[in-house]
Order: sequence, then C-alpha cells, then structure tokens
Amino acid sequence: MGASDLDLIEEALPETSRSAPWPLLTRLPVLLAEAQGSPAAYRELLRHAHEELKARFLAEEPVEGLVHARAALVDIVLREVWRAHSIPDTASWALVAVGGYGRGELHPCSDIDILLLAPEAPAPAGRGMVERLVTFLWDIGLEVGHSVRTVDECAQESVADVSVMTTLIEARLLAGNEELVASMRTALEPDRVWPVKEFF
Repeated sequence: MGASDLDLIEEALPETSRSAPWPLLTRLPVLLAEAQGSPAAYRELLRHAHEELKARFLAEEPVEGLVHARAALVDIVLREVWRAHSIPDTASWALVAVGGYGRGELHPCSDIDILLLAPEAPAPAGRGMVERLVTFLWDIGLEVGHSVRTVDECAQESVADVSVMTTLIEARLLAGNEELVASMRTALEPDRVWPVKEFF
C-alpha cells in the first residue's frame, strides 16, 4: 500500500468549532451542570439552542458553519450526559461520534450516530448504563442511533458491511478511552480490512 492510500484513509477529521463564535456554547457546560440531570431542563436548553441556530439560518449565515455549530452543541451535551451516566464498570469505554456526526457535521434532521466502544463484551452493569444513557438522550429530544461494540466486533462488522466501515472511518472520540479508539483505528487499517481501491 502506498503513502497515497494512507492519505486517503487518514485525512484529519474536521474540528467541530469551525463556525462563527457562539456565546451559548461557552456557557453551556455550566447551564447543563445547573440542570442537575433534569430532562426537562436539558430539553429547554436544546430548544433554545436550536432556536438560535434557526435565527442564524434565517439571517443567511453560511449553512456549513451552522452544521458544525450544531455538532459542537451536541458534543457538549453528550460529554456531560456521559460524565453523569457512566459508571466504574465503563471507565475504560469510549464514547465515539461516527458517520456525518463524526465528521463534525450535523444537519437539523440528522440522526446523531454514536458508538459505545467497549474493551470487552459488556457485563450486565455496562448494558444497564447503555440503556439509561440512550433513554436519557431520547428523553431530552436527541434522536440517537447507537451501537455497542468491541474493537474486534468493529472489525468483523466492517468486513461484512462496507457501510459500517464508512461510518467508522469518520469516528471521532467524544469522551473516554482514547487508546481504545486508537486500537479500533489500527484494526480497521486498509491492509487489515478494506484495501483502499477495493473500498472505493
């Protein structure tokens, strides 16, 4: 495999902060902490944020910046929810944005695709955490598509389905175990799963 193949696969993912400055994002972590896990308070903060994004759209701000701003908004919310709902049994897990959301782009009606990457098959406590986390996200109005996988399962699913591989190429760590995400990237390298030309 040539260097150009690696360049195609390992392009740096865009940051989600490429939009115009948004004062709400600076205040949001404190506002979420003050919400004390109340789904109603989270919903109200998200409603207010989406109204601001809509106003910016109607004011003809470039759409490219708005989809990055929405991704940055959801990043902050997901990190806070992860912090509040994770348990010692899941301390070695990683919360990962995938697909378009992994690219840092989130359109108004897009699903928010996340991967809960586990070092091994989840024990009952880990499965319970996932259920509570996803239920809370739905309760606050975020339409989340999620998967729970180990690194080996990511590789197996990618071999079986190129659309899974496409989604995981755009993976971006939100919180948790950075080394686990690095292991997943290694497991999905072109010489292991999909050679670049075959993938394209």
